[in-house]
Amino acid sequence: MIDQHFVSPNEIRAKFSLAMSAMYQQEVPLYGELIDLVAETNRQVLSEDSTLAHGLQITGEIGRLSMERHGAIRVGTAAELQTLRRLFAVMGMSPVGYYDLTAAGVPVHSTAFRAVHEADLQVSPFRIFTSLLRLELIENVALRELVQRLLDRRCIFTKRALELMALHEAQGGLDTEQAQEFVAQALETFRWHRLSTVSASEYQQLHNQHRLIADIVAFKGPHINHLTPRTLDIDRVQAAMPERGIPPKAVIEGPPTRHCPILLRQTSFKALEEQVLFIEPDGHQVVGHHTARFGEIEQRGVALTAKGRALYDRLLQTTQDALQVPATEDNAPRYYQLLAEHFRAFPDDYNALRVQQLAWFRYFPTECGLAAKDTVEQHSTLEQLIALDYIRFQPLVYEDFLPVSAAGIFQSNLGDSRHVQYATASSRAVFEQALGADVIDELKLYQQTQQRSLQACAQALGLRALEA
Repeated sequence: MIDQHFVSPNEIRAKFSLAMSAMYQQEVPLYGELIDLVAETNRQVLSEDSTLAHGLQITGEIGRLSMERHGAIRVGTAAELQTLRRLFAVMGMSPVGYYDLTAAGVPVHSTAFRAVHEADLQVSPFRIFTSLLRLELIENVALRELVQRLLDRRCIFTKRALELMALHEAQGGLDTEQAQEFVAQALETFRWHRLSTVSASEYQQLHNQHRLIADIVAFKGPHINHLTPRTLDIDRVQAAMPERGIPPKAVIEGPPTRHCPILLRQTSFKALEEQVLFIEPDGHQVVGHHTARFGEIEQRGVALTAKGRALYDRLLQTTQDALQVPATEDNAPRYYQLLAEHFRAFPDDYNALRVQQLAWFRYFPTECGLAAKDTVEQHSTLEQLIALDYIRFQPLVYEDFLPVSAAGIFQSNLGDSRHVQYATASSRAVFEQALGADVIDELKLYQQTQQRSLQACAQALGLRALEA
């Protein structure tokens, strides 16, 4: 139990999310336009689809829809990653999932810091996709040593933020004044710094190795590189973006348009070219440009089981094999056609997804079921209770990420058409060692949420247990 004089981690997370959004909107005004477009689209969809609106009301999704969904940050060292873990712990966020982006030509591996219980997610679904540079993938020894020196001499956290993290760990929480100060101090890690920490020639070396390496290494802090609102119709948003002066990326990442959305679909506007200042060896400043920060939109669907995810991965790979080349603006129509054709093999009906155990769901007792509580037989199965309309189900929203989609977003918004091949295996163990903790298996979290909902139904209907 959290002591009563301490502020709830959920509340700190919610305040930090709002502060982050306000800061990013000031730094990247086009992001504000994106927020307005998503809000308008969501209002239209809810007014047109009463079934969807009712489902979001039942699950509580309606209350979190307008909240910021996620941001992304990239760091360079194990020490930075471990301190971020401590920082996010203050906000009730744990590392969930391991993502290897090297297979898609991006020299990082990642996790997502987020709340893990559905009740906490309802208060604030904010999460940060956090990537760590894989220094060993820089083959040029001299450049790798330069990167190490640059990273070793910086501290991306304020002195007071570090003190407040230690205070949180020592006393088990933060009081109102401390929590407010923590939000302000933590925000500084994510702030944009126009002044680079490298010379123009050093920046160019980093950039030539990989644009993401330059973004991670060449600045005082890692800076938030995008924030992502959630839309209920990403196709509608994608089509409307140019009318708002927002240049969208060519292809929406993830599964195709479906009646029953699955996993995660993402698009973005292309990264801004921003003026920066490089510091030359003699101390004078040189004006240059850097491209990294952008705005992203996501549409979340139902979380898939291991069986469902295997089917998704297979169908996506089949589509990419059929296209033979990466999806671009020129072949986008063909890509969407192939995607739709191959994904006909994936059931587009929630009950079919449930019965075939391809996706996770939450279960709720109905008024009819509660009224019949005294007559429900102990040996009743879940399917019998659903058939009687004593229990209804709603899709369990996917709270995590897709490595192929994340890499596609990173590459396209940076305008990087190269696809680097890294001859290395993913290494969750190496990442966890750098993190200083194990990452949580997201599938176990979905299973636990589904099971808690079944237990709640059993209790409400006077049953000993219910199994899916």
